[in-house]
Amino acid sequence: MAEELSFPTGIGTSDPTTISLLGQDLAADLMGTVGFGELAYWLVAGRRPTPGEVRVFEAVLVALADHGFTPTAIAARLTYLSAPESLQGALAAGLLGGGSRFLGVTEDCGRFLADTLTQAGEVTDYDAVALDAVTRAKQERRLVPGLGHPVHKEQDPRTPVLIRIATEEGLHGPHLRLFEAIGRVHPQVLGRTLPLNGAGVCGAALADLGLPVEMLRGFALLARAAGLLGHLAEERRRPLGMDIYRTVDRNAVYEP
Repeated sequence: MAEELSFPTGIGTSDPTTISLLGQDLAADLMGTVGFGELAYWLVAGRRPTPGEVRVFEAVLVALADHGFTPTAIAARLTYLSAPESLQGALAAGLLGGGSRFLGVTEDCGRFLADTLTQAGEVTDYDAVALDAVTRAKQERRLVPGLGHPVHKEQDPRTPVLIRIATEEGLHGPHLRLFEAIGRVHPQVLGRTLPLNGAGVCGAALADLGLPVEMLRGFALLARAAGLLGHLAEERRRPLGMDIYRTVDRNAVYEP
C-alpha cells in the first residue's frame, strides 16, 4: 500500500462545500465580520488580536501605505507603462524595491531595537541603553535604523501619532520606549539632531505587538501594496509613466 501523504497546515483548507481559514468557516464566520487588518495580524501571529492591537496594527498599515513618488511607486508606474497587460508585474516591481532605504527600515528598526533589548537584559534606564546602542553603531560605522528622513527633516508627522495611539491602547512597550530614547540621546553622539521616521516607529510598534521581527518587512509590503495599487489605478486614469520615461531619456548624457 502506498504511503499516505500528509501536509499539515494551521492556515486553511477547503472541500467541495466549505472553506476553512484559521479554524473558522470562512464564509459563515469571517466574511463581513473580520476586517482585513485583523485577519492579516491573525494569520501571522496565530491568534486573534484584541481591538487595541487591531487599532495599532491598522494605524501602521495606513502609515506605510504611500509616501508619494517614491522609487517603489515610480518602478510600478514605469513597469505598467512597459507592460500594461501585466498588472501583477507592475505591482511586483514596486514591492521588489522595498529594501534598506525604503520600506525595509520598518524591519531593520524593529530588529535593531529587539537585539538591543536582548543584549541589555532588564532595562531600568532606556536613555542609557539607547546611548550605548547609538555609540556602538557609530563606532562600527553603522546607521541607526529609524533615524532621519529625506523629506521630513525636523519631524515625521506619523511618529507622534502612532506613539499616541499605542499609548492610548496600553501598547506603548519597550521597543517604542527605546526608540523614543534614541530620539533623545542620539544628538550627543552624532552631533546633529535627526527625526525619528515613520518607518522606524512602525517597526517599534509592530515589535511591541509581539509580532516576529523577521516578518516586519512583510507588513510594510502589505501596506504598500495598497498604495501601489492606487498609483496604478491613477496611472490608468491620468498617465505619467511616459512623461517620466521621456524626461529621463531626453536628458540622458552619454559620458564615455
